[in-house]
Amino acid sequence: MRVGKAMEKRKHDEKDTMGEKNGVIIRVTGPVVEAEGMAGSRMYESVRVGNAGLIGEIIILEGDRATIQVYEETIGVTPGEPVVRTYLPLSVELGPGLIGTMYDGIQRPLEEILKNNGDMIERGSSAPALDRTKKYRFYPLAKSGDTVREGDRIGCVRESVSVNHYILIPPGLSGTLHFIAEQGEYVITDTIAILDTGEEKKELTMIQRWPVRDPRPVRERLDPIEPLLTGQRIIDTLFPLARGGTAAIPGPFGSGKTVVQQQLAKWVNAEIIIYIGCGERGNEMADVLEQFPTLKDPRTGHALSSRMVLIANTSNMPVAAREASVYTGITIAEYYRDMGYHVALMADSTSRWAEAMREISGRLEEMPGEEGYPAYLSSRLADFYERAGRVSLLGSGDHEGSISVIGAVSPPGGDFSEPVTQNTLRIVKVFWALDADLAYQRHFPAINWLMSYSLYSPIAGIWWEEHIGPDFIRMKQEMMEILQRENELEEIIRLVGPETLPESDRLLLLKAEILRESYLMQYAFDEFDTFTGPKKQYRMLKAIFTFFSQAERALETGISVSRLRGLPVIESFARMGTASPEEEDPLFESIARDTDAIRDLKEVL
Repeated sequence: MRVGKAMEKRKHDEKDTMGEKNGVIIRVTGPVVEAEGMAGSRMYESVRVGNAGLIGEIIILEGDRATIQVYEETIGVTPGEPVVRTYLPLSVELGPGLIGTMYDGIQRPLEEILKNNGDMIERGSSAPALDRTKKYRFYPLAKSGDTVREGDRIGCVRESVSVNHYILIPPGLSGTLHFIAEQGEYVITDTIAILDTGEEKKELTMIQRWPVRDPRPVRERLDPIEPLLTGQRIIDTLFPLARGGTAAIPGPFGSGKTVVQQQLAKWVNAEIIIYIGCGERGNEMADVLEQFPTLKDPRTGHALSSRMVLIANTSNMPVAAREASVYTGITIAEYYRDMGYHVALMADSTSRWAEAMREISGRLEEMPGEEGYPAYLSSRLADFYERAGRVSLLGSGDHEGSISVIGAVSPPGGDFSEPVTQNTLRIVKVFWALDADLAYQRHFPAINWLMSYSLYSPIAGIWWEEHIGPDFIRMKQEMMEILQRENELEEIIRLVGPETLPESDRLLLLKAEILRESYLMQYAFDEFDTFTGPKKQYRMLKAIFTFFSQAERALETGISVSRLRGLPVIESFARMGTASPEEEDPLFESIARDTDAIRDLKEVL
C-alpha cells in the first residue's frame, strides 16, 4: 500500500482515539524523552509531549516504551506528564501558500506566529502551515468522467505572480473523476474534486500531507543533460553543476559559504528556490529573511520571494529541529518537482545538522563513531542527497522535473578531513572548496581552483559548445593548465626568486593574474558583476584568450612582458565584469582594438 493511502487509512481507523492520553513521560534528557504506555505506536510517529503539547517524533520503540525526539525546548517538562499520539508520521502540508512563506524547521509559519505570539515562539505554539482563509482562483484542467491516475494535473491556481500551482492526484490514488469544481474562487480546504477509486469516493482538496522522511515517488530517474547556470563565473566555467545534481561547499569560518549560497539562491536558473538555514547564526539568518523578500528576481522582474520558500532554523533553536528542517525542505522541493518545475535547494549548513545528530545520538547512549558522530551519519547524508535528481514524473504526459541540492559544510578549523566533509564528498559530484587564504586576500568567491572539481564538466562542456561557443572546452582546459602551471612556478619563485624566470614563464604569470583578477574574481555586491550570463562569460573568455595569442606572438618578436603588462588593455580586462549592459559593447570593442594593436608594438619601441 502506498504511503499516502496508508496515512489516510491510519488516520480514519484511529481518529476516534485522537486526543487520548496514550503514554506517560518517565525520563527527560535534553531533547530526548522516554515514555511508557506507548504500545501500538509506530516508528517515526508524531506525538505531542507534556502538558505544553510539544511536537515530538518516536525514534526508538522497545515494548511499550518509546524514545521521543522533541523538536522544541523541554525545560520544565517532568516525568508523569502525558504523551498524546497523532497516529501520523512527522509530515508537512503541501498546497498553495507555500511560496513566499517563512517557516521554522517543523513547518510553523513564522510570520503568522509573530502576529499571534509576538517576537518569541512559545513552546507548543502552532499555526496552520497553509492559510485556510485565503481564496485562490481555481482553473480545472480535467472534467467529470475523466480517468486519472497518480500525478495527473486536475487543476491549477495562481500561487504567486511567478508560479502556477498545479493540483495533482496524490500518489497512490487513481480512478474516475466523479466531480470537479468549476472555475472560481476557493479556499484550500474546499472540495475541488471527488475521485471514484472503485472502492470509495474520495474527496480531494488542494492540500496534501506527506511524511518528510519518505521520498515522493517518481516514474523514472534520468541522467542530467544540461548545466544549472549560476551566473558565478568560476562555477559555470570551471566547476559546473548539472540540473538535478548535487554539490557541496565546504569552507572555514569567514570564507564566504553563506554569501555563495545566497548568490546561488538569487541567480541560479531554477524555477523554484528552497533555502534552508539549518543551525546558522541568528544574525546571518536575519539578513536572509530581511534581504530576500526585497530582492528583484532577474527572471521575472518581480520579488524573488514570489518563487521561493524559506526555512529558518537558527543555532539558538532546539537542536532536534535542525534534522527536521532538512527533511521539511527536501519534501517541499519534491512537491514542486512533481509539478514539473526545476527546483534548487540550498542547505546551510549540513554540518549543523550532523552536529544535531551527534548530540541526539549521545543522549540515546549510542555507540559513537568517528569524532563522536553516529555510525549512521553517512547513510543519513546519502538519504538526503539521493533525493536530488532529474526525473520523469508520474501521471499522464511526458513531464520532467528536477531537484538540485547544494549543501554548505562547516568543517571545524577548515579541516576537510573531518567526517561530515569526507562523507559528503563520497556522495556529491561537485566540490567547491572554499579557501581561507583566498578570502583573506579579498578574492571572492574564494573557491580554490586547485582543490575543487566537478564530475558534470563533460555534460556542461557539450552544452556550452552547442549553445554558446564552439571553443569553450579548449579555453577552459587552457585556463586550468595556466592556473596549475602558475602554482608550480610559485614554488620555484620561493626558492630562487622571480628574476631567474624566462620571459615565457613571466608571460604565463601575467596570464594567470589576468584570469584570477579579471575573470575568476567576482564582486557579489556590485550591481552588474554579481551575475554574469553565459554569453557574457564566453565573450570575456574570448577577449582574454585572444589577447593571450597576440601576447605570445609579440613575445616571439622581442616584446618584453613588462611592456605587455603596462598596456591599457590590461586595465580594460578588470572592468569587464562590472560593465553595465550599455557599456559592454563599447568596452569589448575597445579591448579588441587594443589587442590588435599589439602587432605594432615593435614599431613603436
